Amino acid sequence: MVEWSTAAPAIGAAFLASTVEVVEAFTIVLVVATLRGWRPAALGTAAALAVLGAIVLFLGPLLDRVPLNILQLVIGVLLLLFGIGWLRKAALRAAGIIPLHDEDAIFARESAQLTEEVKRQKTSLDWIAGIVAFKAVLLEGLEVVFIVIAVGAGKGLLVPATLGALAACVLVLSAGVFLHRPLSRVPENSLKFGVGVMLSAFGVFWTGEGLGVEWPGHDLALFAFAALFLATGLLATRMVRRPMTVMAK
Repeated sequence: MVEWSTAAPAIGAAFLASTVEVVEAFTIVLVVATLRGWRPAALGTAAALAVLGAIVLFLGPLLDRVPLNILQLVIGVLLLLFGIGWLRKAALRAAGIIPLHDEDAIFARESAQLTEEVKRQKTSLDWIAGIVAFKAVLLEGLEVVFIVIAVGAGKGLLVPATLGALAACVLVLSAGVFLHRPLSRVPENSLKFGVGVMLSAFGVFWTGEGLGVEWPGHDLALFAFAALFLATGLLATRMVRRPMTVMAK
């Protein structure tokens, strides 16, 4: 039986990470639907989801054949690298070093690119729009699949992690279809900050488990690692922002 102390972080990490990825994919799919109609957008999305489903079905049996300690070690290292990368970018955006992710700007840029591509082909080819939707959903979906497998493969948490990802998909898609506009008000950088913290915490936890480390408090150690990475990220943001403030004066 999965304990809530492990299931809750797995669900939270999968939900937050999936929310970020689905928002980014939906923005591009909405561009396709706006310029070329919902048919190519839906076909491209469905094709990408089919490919993602095939990947999951292929990886599932393979994961069962890998020894648990090796699986935990490999996934732990990958999660740690992945999480720190997200946390680093989120901290730099929060400090104003790099610009925030703007879904409205992305919508405008993708609209211009798709329009230019259609003009270059000198015909209204819906398959171009379908490919754009396919690529967006596939690329963002691969990250979701990786995160779900990574946070769920260690201790039988694939089902809770999958539920977290599905909840994010339903929430974002429902809001997007209802509003029919880019979800620019979603606090994406804050979500990425939180995802970076949680993935990094899982990374340390699984790496230690793979190496045979007995963490004090067992699964509760995840919360300690998350608090440590959160404090580190906030401190790094403040340290990076401080020279900018001094220079401005």
